[in-house]
Amino acid sequence: MIFAIRKTGPVALQRMDNVGIVVESLDAAISFLAELGLELEGRAMIEGDWSGRVTGLRDQRVEIAVMRMPDGRGGIELSRFLAPPVVEDHRNAPVNALGYLRVMFAVDDLDDTLARLRKHGAQLVDEVVRYEDTYRLCYIRGPEGILIGLANRLTPVIPEHWPRRLFCSGAVA
Repeated sequence: MIFAIRKTGPVALQRMDNVGIVVESLDAAISFLAELGLELEGRAMIEGDWSGRVTGLRDQRVEIAVMRMPDGRGGIELSRFLAPPVVEDHRNAPVNALGYLRVMFAVDDLDDTLARLRKHGAQLVDEVVRYEDTYRLCYIRGPEGILIGLANRLTPVIPEHWPRRLFCSGAVA
């Protein structure tokens, strides 16, 4: 367990478990996120009095799919509401709209990832950019208008305890 320290005392924060995204088509969203590298952990129907008391939506019926990161830490919970009906649609909202913006993923090869995701309907929001000599970045929209960011690190991560001279001399790349 990881403990964060605040001025008022310790806080027991274990992890960020998932980000929830409401979709119309679970199958399209699952396929897209699987191509990105997330793994389907499971699908289930969520309904009953207990679930409405959590969300504040009484009499809800929601089909969910949980997609996990390859390392098992965190993921995305996709929800398809059968009842009550969806009340608003923010899928094509610009990136400066209030509310959920995007989830950012670190990828090994940005060009390959984009090519694979385009086969699942992904479209660049604008363009791939280079941030200094550190990252190549972009935002894409996938099926259901899911907005995700992709980041490809260009420079190696240098642990603080490693001597910098190893990296400057070219001995370690």
